[in-house]
Amino acid sequence: MNFELSEEQLAVRDAARDFAQRELKPGVIERDKNMTFPSDQIKQMGELGFLGMMVDPKYGGGGMDTMSYVLAMEEISKIDNSCSVIMSVNNSLVCWGLEKFGTEDQKQKYLTKLCTGEWIGAFCLSEPEAGSDATSQRTTAVDMGDHYLLNGTKNWITNGGSSSVHLVVAQTNPELKHKGINVFIVETSWDGVDIGAKEDKLGIRSSDTHTIMYNNVKVPKENRIGEDGFGFKFAMKVLSGGRIGIAAQALGIAGGAYELSIAYSHERETFGKPINKHQAIAFKLADMATDIEAAKMLVYRSAWMKDQGMNFDSASSMAKLFASDIAMRHSVEAVQIHGGYGFVKEYHVERLMRDAKITQIYEGTSEIQKMVISRNVIKGAPYIETQPSNLQEA
Repeated sequence: MNFELSEEQLAVRDAARDFAQRELKPGVIERDKNMTFPSDQIKQMGELGFLGMMVDPKYGGGGMDTMSYVLAMEEISKIDNSCSVIMSVNNSLVCWGLEKFGTEDQKQKYLTKLCTGEWIGAFCLSEPEAGSDATSQRTTAVDMGDHYLLNGTKNWITNGGSSSVHLVVAQTNPELKHKGINVFIVETSWDGVDIGAKEDKLGIRSSDTHTIMYNNVKVPKENRIGEDGFGFKFAMKVLSGGRIGIAAQALGIAGGAYELSIAYSHERETFGKPINKHQAIAFKLADMATDIEAAKMLVYRSAWMKDQGMNFDSASSMAKLFASDIAMRHSVEAVQIHGGYGFVKEYHVERLMRDAKITQIYEGTSEIQKMVISRNVIKGAPYIETQPSNLQEA
């Protein structure tokens, strides 16, 4: 593994850092407070290429590697995790899934708009009775000959109210269980697509999370992705890649909390000296720095493995599990280091603490990550896979 960053990767990181500081930070507190969707900021992200970073340039994408994407996610997540989760869903779940498994017609029709930010995408898997258990889909897509008739409810959908395209996971052949699941490209303008109220969330408050209802939505046959019954495999492969994005988000939260804590610890004095001269604070900073470096290696390793065509399922789960835990732990410590100032919005760390919690929940809870990792451990999978992965297989 070679984690020496290229000049191009460093340029991407620096561009993301500059954008986050210059364009995202000034209004982030107010957007969070008022649950204001960052429309202008997302438009700028599309113009800068942050919404289709890994997509082939022939579809309007950046043609970058996963490592570049991770570096950009990390920097943006230090400042605004509502913007970074919008970016993650569009890149990791929607654009990557379409480019990897979609037909050329699907790519030309949808991917060209999604990767430039003209349209935003949403990934619709979770249901009221099917969150972590993705096999228990109650949303149905009945084959009507020349189209499918889609009915059901999806909840906790990021970009639910701002998206133009949904990738919807639905059960077509219940008797086949998970082998009867398909995924469909659904345009939100179609009759029967109803967007529920925006959720009032603890964190990532300016991203829009909605319940979506599908009532007799006619989906053309050509909008099914992959062969009949490929939907469950599609969802698992897409989520595995998506976990790299969320791991990078968690890494960014921890890094942002650490950087704020370092700066504050130099400025704040008690008993006649900066608080970082007190061992109680200095040791907290040491723990933060060590854990962040360890998380960085796991996150970068999973990105590297994906770029090498290796099986990264366990690697992405390890990265998300560890990075989300340290994001939660050290954003709490950042509030503690800031003392009373950490409890008010002006100093940013309380928002990072609220944002951190969701990284342990979405795109597979920490408990699900342990299931993925343990299953691979038990069946004797090596710590680092050495063979390329065929992503059409599960």
